[in-house]
Amino acid sequence: MHGSATVYNANPDRAGRKQVVKPEYRIRVSTNFLYLDYNATTPLRPGVWEAMRPALEAFGNPASAHTVGRKARQLLETAREQVAARLGAQPEEVTFTSGATEANNLALFGLIGPTPCQMLASPLEHPCILEPLRILAQRGHTVDWLPVTPRGQVEPAAVLARITDDTRLVCLMLANHETGAIQPVRTIARALPQTVFLHCDAAQAVGKIPVHFPDLGVTTLSVSAHKFGGPKGVGVLLTRAGVKLHPLLFGGHQQGGRRPGTEPVALVLGLAQALELACADREADAEKLQRLRSRFLEQLLAAVPPVVPNSPAPGDPDGLPGTLNLSFPGCRSDLLLMRCDLAGVACSTGSACSSGSLLPSPVLQAMQVPESVLRSAIRFSFGPSLSEIDIDEAAQRIISCVRSLRESSNSR
Repeated sequence: MHGSATVYNANPDRAGRKQVVKPEYRIRVSTNFLYLDYNATTPLRPGVWEAMRPALEAFGNPASAHTVGRKARQLLETAREQVAARLGAQPEEVTFTSGATEANNLALFGLIGPTPCQMLASPLEHPCILEPLRILAQRGHTVDWLPVTPRGQVEPAAVLARITDDTRLVCLMLANHETGAIQPVRTIARALPQTVFLHCDAAQAVGKIPVHFPDLGVTTLSVSAHKFGGPKGVGVLLTRAGVKLHPLLFGGHQQGGRRPGTEPVALVLGLAQALELACADREADAEKLQRLRSRFLEQLLAAVPPVVPNSPAPGDPDGLPGTLNLSFPGCRSDLLLMRCDLAGVACSTGSACSSGSLLPSPVLQAMQVPESVLRSAIRFSFGPSLSEIDIDEAAQRIISCVRSLRESSNSR
């Protein structure tokens, strides 16, 4: 199967170091390992590593006034303009962070002042939204949790019905990390009073569906590079011009004081290049992923019923093209996950940030699925480097795992 990694020459150089031969778009976990966990992280897209090289050569601190620093600053600001253009933002609205977790924390704590207020959010949000909200609640703010439809979406009417004079912030992700369900962010944003901020976690959406900051109408929006073929450790927070954001960190003037500290120029260049490639290939990738997703689902439905889809149907415009959450009643999620791993298939029971938890998915709980569905759910997420051969092989391995697990469960 295809993915991205650096291939090393088995023959060391004279200093005993492995030699880099050539970057290929392959995931080299093991010879027969199949990676179906692209929502957790993605391999570097071809060309991203090379795009980062200039920053390793122009190594200066971008805040320095001398020639070396100015070269780094030029690279940084060019990348900022590139990212802004791809997302429909202005360069001054772009703040580089260490990833979506920091961006989400900066947005939530930065938009909420000390005066107690009401916040609206759904239980569908990623842990790096839910945890800051809980901390804010401990500090005296109120969190009103929104109801969720069986399709895994929040209805605009449910949001607007809960708006009060005390409402300051609404949190609504653009695409769900577990089911791939796309939320009606634009509709809700345009209906909110001007006094209410809307923060959108778009980590799973950028590079997969069209994302245009002004058109969405949100106040802030978070992005993470490693979700669309960029390096880990870098992300973006877009903040609408004119909105004051209180910083989380102090001790520097960088990025308008919103996020002080020396910017990671090389990582920023990688993010910008990955975003360019992901956006340029988005339509072709989406078409391919829809096809692979349908092919995969059809094989499982036919071979090991009952299989219960928890994601929007293939081709549904309200779903990400490469995300498929399935339940296999009669199979415990954790046991099936381990069997798949032993069979050489990487998948997930939910968010990578909460994968160590043995608790059932809060996303599926919010959707009020039956207990047998809740306890047997697995998330498969696909990338454009996969082939039909990969999909067929992965399906056969999973079918074998489901059958053996059900047989062992029935024999007890």
